[in-house]
Amino acid sequence: MELHEIADGLPEPVRKAWERSLTNGRAAMTRRTLLRATALAAGAGSLAACGIPPARTTSATGDSPVNSAKDLSDSEKVVNFSNWPLYIDVDDKNKDKHPSLDEFTAATGVKVRYNEDINDNVEFFGKVKPQLAAGQDTGRDLMVLTDWMAGKLIRLGWAQKLEMANVTTAITNLEARFRAPDWDPGRLYSYPWAGIQVVVAYNKKATKGKVVSSVSQLLDDPELKGRVTFLSEMRDTIGMVLLEQGKDPAKFTADDYNAAIARLQKGVDDKQIRKFTGNDYGQELSSGDIAACLAWGGDLIQLRADNPDIEFVIPDQGYVASTDNLLIPAKAQHKKNAERLIDFYYQPKIAAELTAGIGYVSPVTGVKDELVKLAPDAASNPLVIPTPEMAAKVHVFRSLTEAEESDFEEKFSRLIGA
Repeated sequence: MELHEIADGLPEPVRKAWERSLTNGRAAMTRRTLLRATALAAGAGSLAACGIPPARTTSATGDSPVNSAKDLSDSEKVVNFSNWPLYIDVDDKNKDKHPSLDEFTAATGVKVRYNEDINDNVEFFGKVKPQLAAGQDTGRDLMVLTDWMAGKLIRLGWAQKLEMANVTTAITNLEARFRAPDWDPGRLYSYPWAGIQVVVAYNKKATKGKVVSSVSQLLDDPELKGRVTFLSEMRDTIGMVLLEQGKDPAKFTADDYNAAIARLQKGVDDKQIRKFTGNDYGQELSSGDIAACLAWGGDLIQLRADNPDIEFVIPDQGYVASTDNLLIPAKAQHKKNAERLIDFYYQPKIAAELTAGIGYVSPVTGVKDELVKLAPDAASNPLVIPTPEMAAKVHVFRSLTEAEESDFEEKFSRLIGA
């Protein structure tokens, strides 16, 4: 199925949101193509539009899963791993080598066939969807998907439940704040690969030394008028405004959402907000063309390295964050090997190697002590290792129903003129 065919099967507001994310959302991030987007409708409607029924998670008798295959892990010492580009550690001398994967092979005898073939969630979903819906092996044993898409595969019965005995290190070392997402309670199907956060950023030269520390200031400070941007990703911008209004992004109502839209609409009408952007805010923030904005933590590490005038602040009300997650697709043929690889990356030393290589938030407890030895600058960077105070302020945007997805995206699209 071609990508345009998937888009054609979506409700119009959701299709527009997907297209917006491909062109000016996280799909263009300089460090790594991260599309969290707000793309496909959650239910089976979009599948039916393509003529593909959702998979059943159990057999007709209800006594055995139908999404598993014969596990060849004991006889075939291999695991096929799909990930995003530039999202793993690399050897300084040979960019085609990944030290942590080599260590896994040395420790287990399992060879990793590593493929950087996920460029965005929706495109990748289009690749694997026909096989998953037909109950066929995708040729992949492990994949990394952003939280909303990982939840979608789990709901459709297209992910395999993990064997807990094979991921005991992950169970032990997973940070508490990552343990119970509403799309995978108890982490029965997935484990985080890395996390990313949304913060307030400003150019202190452009603000003449004035600190910008809140969403309220972005929306109300007359000295920032016309020099403020918000993000074109609905969950990130609305989530931060919900927090500013005293609402929890994990529990908000439709009325809460409408109030957040109205708050932003006033900022647009008053010309306080210049525009809604993808990661292209980076260049304008660095040049001082915009004074302050909502920003992604992964961007700011490099931006701050290049321009010491750029600062970031965690608002008192908190911030929203998301995760990219390891999960095993239905019919994968090397499930145990994939579970061993998940477990391997939850060793603090290995997690530190990965974190030093990619610069994103690690979900592994004990990683900081190892990172101090390996990459002290990263260990002291709260965008990589959040402080306890920062970690206490993190919030996640709740899962949406299909009806909410369509309604909320339509309103957000109107707001930003998309």
